[in-house]
Amino acid sequence: MRARDYDLGFRNKARRTRAWGTGLLAAAALLWGWCAVLLLTPYEVDRKPDDKYPVACEPRLLTELGTAHEGRRTATWCASERDWPEALAVLGLSVPVSIAGVALFTLGTLSCRMSAPAEVMRERDKYPAASDA
Repeated sequence: MRARDYDLGFRNKARRTRAWGTGLLAAAALLWGWCAVLLLTPYEVDRKPDDKYPVACEPRLLTELGTAHEGRRTATWCASERDWPEALAVLGLSVPVSIAGVALFTLGTLSCRMSAPAEVMRERDKYPAASDA
């Protein structure tokens, strides 16, 4: 009975590890989504507080102009509202989160799968072999 209790505890710990990995992967996916929103969606900029007619700005990646930095030369209001460092920081933060998530998910999954044959062997040892009868 002690081996069975140990195995059940081991599997519960492996499932918790896999759940943490899944949570970290979900957090990394949210960070990727946030980065995509920052780079691919149009936005508006207020020229002054409570502006009734804000300036419409193009997405940072999908511009009709030559580059996304065209606004810097023409000194528009959109030039520095959504800058690249913020998007790259979000993307950079997602890398260690996703690496840790993959590592924990893989460790938890492999631990569960590796304990399954041991349980089968213990269950088989309970019954006498056909040649013993």
